[in-house]
Amino acid sequence: MMLSDTDVLSLLMARKPGYSLPQAFYTDPDLFQADMHNIYYRDWLMTIATVEIPKTGNYVTLQIGAYSIIIVRGADGAIRSFHNSCRHRGSRICSAAKGSSPKLVCPYHQWTYELDGRLLYAREMDAGFKPAEHGLKPVHCREAAGMVFVCLAAEAPEFDSMRLQAERYFGPHRLDQTRVAFQSTIVEKGNWKLVLENNRECYHCSGSHPALCRTFSDDPDLVGGDDSIGSPAGAAHIARCEAAGLPSKYVIAPSEQWRFVRIPFIGDAVSYTMDGKAAVKKRVGTVPFDNAGSCLFFHYPNTWNHFLSDQALIFRVMPISATETEVTTTWLVNKDAVEGVDYDLKRLTEVWLDTNDEDRRIVEENQIGILSPAYEPGPYSQHQESGVIQFVDWYAATLQRRLTGGNQLAAE
Repeated sequence: MMLSDTDVLSLLMARKPGYSLPQAFYTDPDLFQADMHNIYYRDWLMTIATVEIPKTGNYVTLQIGAYSIIIVRGADGAIRSFHNSCRHRGSRICSAAKGSSPKLVCPYHQWTYELDGRLLYAREMDAGFKPAEHGLKPVHCREAAGMVFVCLAAEAPEFDSMRLQAERYFGPHRLDQTRVAFQSTIVEKGNWKLVLENNRECYHCSGSHPALCRTFSDDPDLVGGDDSIGSPAGAAHIARCEAAGLPSKYVIAPSEQWRFVRIPFIGDAVSYTMDGKAAVKKRVGTVPFDNAGSCLFFHYPNTWNHFLSDQALIFRVMPISATETEVTTTWLVNKDAVEGVDYDLKRLTEVWLDTNDEDRRIVEENQIGILSPAYEPGPYSQHQESGVIQFVDWYAATLQRRLTGGNQLAAE
């Protein structure tokens, strides 16, 4: 039996606050479509770092549920996004995950588009055909301190308040002056919300992440499930960074959709490495010292990020199905850093490659357990899982509001 919006609302109203969600939220294909239509097709989504397409004609394609999109840098330097569907008969224009082209040319009948989406060439069309009416359909596209966000909705939500904080908090890391050192994409056989929930707590860290826990504290009073810094070490770190011109105090959106905070590493550690020492000799941006900790940036529904003195780590979450999620991790380093001279790639990436694989196994085991008829929602730990509670509450409130008409539907 297919779930209607009324059914989904009934499940939302019946959920017990402070507990994991009812089974259908993690398993049901209809509820997955409700998530896509009401969250992923309506919110700002983090896609790439601007340096992934540094030159005119560089492009990246992404699949967001049913939508294929192109993100491309134009001759004017602007980054734009378009639906990856030819205005002739709908063929996908770019099939590669990334590439470069002076124009966007549909391979089917060679309709040719400028990098700003204008139709330039359509062979042997009838009299009266108007190229100006057949440009590529645009997707809302904005930049925030070197990160590119898109929104599929007909009318995009407010963006500037987050952008301004991004410029304050990780602007000093100057992502525009970095380059991609490595990128990893894995598929986790679990619902996207399980991926986010797992990220929003470190209750599991000491038993699951031996490499990460060499430098990253699993103390909720330090890293904070709700990102409040309650320890003297955390408060001292924030005060030191703020005095040096690095915004660090915890700030959260009124909607609780995004947040920023700068946290310390354990002891004398300065990076996510096995020995805690810097992975890259050249710092990023204008960060004034090595032990600047990690500036954390979360933005629901699809990204969490770590900005360090020697690198930036960008994480992107894209749902594939009710029980599959794609997770992409991008390592950014100073644009002048030379592999083999200023950093060793294995040393740079090993902690998070291990951590990502460990998290993949955790999420997949979680999903298998939830698929059992014996599953029932269990209670979260207020002390250890306040971040999970905050995410689930945001998700439930957002889905409920949009199911009852709180936001405009995505453009079809």
